[in-house]
Amino acid sequence: MLSREQNDLLTGIGPGTPMGDTLRRYWIPALLSFEIPEPDCPPVRVKLMGEELLAFRDTNGRIGLIAEFCAHRLASLWFGRNEECGLRCVYHGWKYDVDGNCVDQMNEPNQFADKVKLTAYPTVEMGDMIWAYMGPVEKMPAPPKFEWTQVPESHRYMTKVVEECNWLQALEGGIDTSHAPILHRRTTTETNEPGIPFDSPFVQGAAPALEVDVTDYGYRYYGIRPLGDEGNYVRAYHFVMPFTQIRPTGSQKPLVDGHFWIPIDDHNVMVYNWGYSWGEDPLLPEEGISRGSGNNFGTDIDVENGFRSVKNRSNDYMIDRQIQKNETFTGITGVNIQDRAIQESMGRIVDRSKEFLGPSDMAIVATRKMLEEAMNTVMDGGDPPGVAPTYYNIRSAEDVIPFDLDWREALMGRMYPETPAATIK
Repeated sequence: MLSREQNDLLTGIGPGTPMGDTLRRYWIPALLSFEIPEPDCPPVRVKLMGEELLAFRDTNGRIGLIAEFCAHRLASLWFGRNEECGLRCVYHGWKYDVDGNCVDQMNEPNQFADKVKLTAYPTVEMGDMIWAYMGPVEKMPAPPKFEWTQVPESHRYMTKVVEECNWLQALEGGIDTSHAPILHRRTTTETNEPGIPFDSPFVQGAAPALEVDVTDYGYRYYGIRPLGDEGNYVRAYHFVMPFTQIRPTGSQKPLVDGHFWIPIDDHNVMVYNWGYSWGEDPLLPEEGISRGSGNNFGTDIDVENGFRSVKNRSNDYMIDRQIQKNETFTGITGVNIQDRAIQESMGRIVDRSKEFLGPSDMAIVATRKMLEEAMNTVMDGGDPPGVAPTYYNIRSAEDVIPFDLDWREALMGRMYPETPAATIK
């Protein structure tokens, strides 16, 4: 349980807020590379951390992420002409480069462009994603070289979707391992509905004991489920500050999945769902963009409508009560759609002063404490955890571990491999 004051601090992310200033100390996913595919293509609106921005790729291929509205009369530059290394407002012809500098004023006989500058944020393009740094320039951390950004394009996938609730609400739903085999379970082996198989150890194991190990990048955490005489079924995850989860795939193949929960504003979050193979073989079609049912572009996600979920609050997520009776726990088709439905059902910002937590919420408690400590550190002028690049080469893991073995020792080598995927040819 949190006080309302604590809840407000953790969920408010606008410029100048304690949490907003803290999140801005990290590289933040801003958009996918295919959204601005070529030099001088149309600009794209990006609402990020409560700020109205525009992304564009200039004539030389450089990427700009600048304030949306022209400094002159505040017309939207989304209507602008992307030409000759700059974005030109169609109202009066003021033109801006990728650094936000005004470089030309068509309507002014005596130009003063050198005195005009828009807010602009540094960007890096990595892993088919464009990342932004929105904090103090002198505090800019090393590039976000997660292992998935270093594998070939054929070895990874990435989707994103808008969720209509606060970022922390969605993040807490994602890192909560105890809900998954309940919310996402199939209730029979006789169904083709997506979900966690009824006869899998994830569903058949007992309720989990949770353990959390704090690290310099965040923490790693484990759900330990006794599985009859076979041993413990253990799922081992990473939480990388401040909005990243790395999780097991439910497969014996060399695959890893993950999520970013990126604030759009206080009441909406962009959820990035990604995965990759660290083995020699590329992802197969069924292991690629279709992984994480509920996140397919064009069917589950309306790309042309701002990456909105097709199944949403307005249509009750197309719940099928007959399927709920006979095939899956929820009757909602799509694992990640199930997550969005439940997380959005709690309201835009849940009142955490009314909740009743238990031992299975240990990871959620650890996250709140870590975020709160990070806010205090930033307010005191220090560096929050996770800005140093100690997370580059980490993986999730899962297995059934016999009772006579140390499960932590059995999984540690897989979670911290000596050979990163980037070295695989």
